[in-house]
Amino acid sequence: MQYGFAIDHRTCIGCHACTVACKTEHEVPLGQFRTWVKYVDSGTFPDTTRDFGVMRCNHCTDAPCVAICPTEALFKRDDGIVDFDSSVCIGCKACMQACPYDAIYIDEDTHTAAKCNFCAHRVDDGLEPACVVVCPTESIWVGDLDDPGSAISQFVLSNETRVRAPEQGTGPNVHYVGASPAVLQPLAAPVDDTYIWAQPDTLRAAVARDLPVDPATNARTTLNTAHPVVWGWKVTTYLWTKGVAGGALVTAAAAVLLGLGDTALTDVAAPLVAMAGLLATAVLLVADLKRPERFLYLVTKAHLTSWLVKGGFVLAAAAATSFLWFVLGLLDVDGAMPAVAVLGGVAGLLTAGYTAFLFGQAEGRDLWQSRWLFWHLLVQAVMVGSGVLLLLAPLLDASDDLEALVLAGLTAGTLGHLAVALAEHGWSGRDHGTPNARAARTMMTRGRHARTYHAALVLGAVALACAALGLATGLTALGLVAALLVQPSLIAYEHVFVRTAQEVPLS
Repeated sequence: MQYGFAIDHRTCIGCHACTVACKTEHEVPLGQFRTWVKYVDSGTFPDTTRDFGVMRCNHCTDAPCVAICPTEALFKRDDGIVDFDSSVCIGCKACMQACPYDAIYIDEDTHTAAKCNFCAHRVDDGLEPACVVVCPTESIWVGDLDDPGSAISQFVLSNETRVRAPEQGTGPNVHYVGASPAVLQPLAAPVDDTYIWAQPDTLRAAVARDLPVDPATNARTTLNTAHPVVWGWKVTTYLWTKGVAGGALVTAAAAVLLGLGDTALTDVAAPLVAMAGLLATAVLLVADLKRPERFLYLVTKAHLTSWLVKGGFVLAAAAATSFLWFVLGLLDVDGAMPAVAVLGGVAGLLTAGYTAFLFGQAEGRDLWQSRWLFWHLLVQAVMVGSGVLLLLAPLLDASDDLEALVLAGLTAGTLGHLAVALAEHGWSGRDHGTPNARAARTMMTRGRHARTYHAALVLGAVALACAALGLATGLTALGLVAALLVQPSLIAYEHVFVRTAQEVPLS
């Protein structure tokens, strides 16, 4: 059984009755929407046309928001409706990243995720959704799409229909009849300078300048809703802090296993740096929740399909391993160090790389769907983690051989980071997957974020030159300069990478 919608845009008059009924039925806050009507104007005056599009949750067959939700606040009912339980939502906003349709928002009153839930309470009472009841032209069809005898199935079978973002593979269950492709494809109609009754939000207006207008149709969006960036500086900084933690563990583990350990740098400072990075990571993640007081739900109500939950387990295991390493280092238990170094190295790799799987579940952000991201996160972690250890090495009287090893790690990590960044967004980036990903890459490399992106790469290149020269000549000062430069270089890069993926319009 799969409930779904079919919307006949041949008869839709864009009256917004569905929007008003939805807001009234669910007491949706001002400026937020579960259902809304998008306008797209095409052509040049006086030969212009206007098309409407009713936007809402698609109640996907394979709903990515359900998979990524860490507490099962979002769930799929037996009838196919994707519903939500605000009482267990922690406000992590991961579902908003997973939805390819911009259908989910954080309710300003409850600070929890909300969206169209098919008026499930009405369906349970044998009633139709509020939007269906008020539609003056009977343009909204509802019912069981899996039942070939249902009215909606017959309607869909007898008409040519389209769905939004079919390339995402989510199985959307809102079918559009007679809708303009420019309405359903967000990149086909950038927002106009002004809306019909309002001004577009500043983000959509800024992004529109980086999106080309089709000269054949001159399609532009003249009414839509605002969809802000929801993962900001805290997530950017989290990528750096956990990178430092993971990289410090990996670098120190390599030193111990190569016989260069048994020093204050490897046995005490490295696990201490890791613990500090992991603590900062945890603080940032909790602070970014809209309902931070519910953070323990990640354990007590854990949904094990979510990489937010799995990542939490990884961070906890890394913290425990780092603490054990630190204690054994303080007690100078030499015989145990190789074993704990192996554990620490594995924990460091997982700490650095698990975000690739979390971002992989963010189905709406195509820039993050990269086969290189896991490896990129690993080399970035080695870059910044070894950089922090190198800055501590002179203070702890590390041997020349140990300093050289740490500097070699910094050099290799920086080289790897720059190589992957250029491969992803420079060379092979020309064929970077979907139009969504290509639009994000354009904003990164040639659009509104290009200065920050290129500044990050230039800083990294200077750091690489200093590190390589320091490694070749033995000049410690050059290595220290490189160790300092890679930190802001990575933060700037991650800022662009995290933000740009979220700026590509999805509705």
